Amino acid sequence: MIQTNDVKEIAHARLQDADILLTSERYDGAIYLCGYAIELALKARICQTLKWSGYPQTNAEFKDYQSFKTHDLDVLLHLTGREQNIKTKFFAEWSAVAQWNPTARYQPVGTANEADARLMISAAKVLVTKI
Repeated sequence: MIQTNDVKEIAHARLQDADILLTSERYDGAIYLCGYAIELALKARICQTLKWSGYPQTNAEFKDYQSFKTHDLDVLLHLTGREQNIKTKFFAEWSAVAQWNPTARYQPVGTANEADARLMISAAKVLVTKI
């Protein structure tokens, strides 16, 4: 089990990594890490909502919680109990990050551009603090 505070810390670290990648004009990586940061922020919120000390990590820990073993941001947002709030108050930001998919790591280099990366980072920074 990964402790909730560690999950939050990793989410913030991935946003910092995304900023560095943006500065280095590595837009694909910046966008990918933003989505990962949102995924982690959602998982940390799920832990808070369910009063868990941490998020399952291993197959054994996920045994009875298969619906939580996902990278789908919409599913994770629903599991936080904050879906209505986020989609209402932060519609633009959620719309920007909700298109993220973990398979983006397989897209050809150069798929993303600077504007895409800036939008994703900006939206992710807002959402990580509001989720």
